Amino acid sequence: MSKKLLIGTGNQAKVNSYKKFLKDFKLEIVSAGDLKIPEPEEKSETFEEEAINKAKYYFEKSHLPTLVDDGGMEIDALGGEPGVRSRRWLGHEMKDQEIIAEVMRRMQGVPAERRTCKFSIVIALATPFGIFTSHGEIAGVIADKPSEKIIPRYPYRSVTFLPNYKKYWCEIDEEEEKILDHRKHALEKLTDIFKEISKQ
Repeated sequence: MSKKLLIGTGNQAKVNSYKKFLKDFKLEIVSAGDLKIPEPEEKSETFEEEAINKAKYYFEKSHLPTLVDDGGMEIDALGGEPGVRSRRWLGHEMKDQEIIAEVMRRMQGVPAERRTCKFSIVIALATPFGIFTSHGEIAGVIADKPSEKIIPRYPYRSVTFLPNYKKYWCEIDEEEEKILDHRKHALEKLTDIFKEISKQ
């Protein structure tokens, strides 16, 4: 019988991504939505703190090994903003277009050499034998104008230009995505823990 792993999110697209990544392990993936566990309040100052706090919260509620990720955009010229507030930069849940417009507004007139940015992700995995974390990131520059293409729920991909690929992040193809995938790279570092959980 497969061991259960809880993905601490109500976002079904994210759950489906993790199912795909973890298909080689004998794990039954369930979500916070499946178990009707409400989302905790976000109150941390870093991605790592937020991921750990959420993983602990879901682990205590479900008594299941729990995986949570937290991440966002850090723009160097803005002192690392929006950071942990990537979705709530202006104090409310922002729409994709609103986020894109805010990035463009704040970066107006910033010279090319100061437009560097990175999109970071931290994965926290709460288990009966401790909490483990892993980190991944994609580095780029904030473009002078956004791409016309917007992937719903991923607005920062429309403003991030990847110099090595000579294209916007939202425009890379499936093969390039596999190479770049920061979530996959972070997960791979936790392979031994997933093997251990599937044995329990």
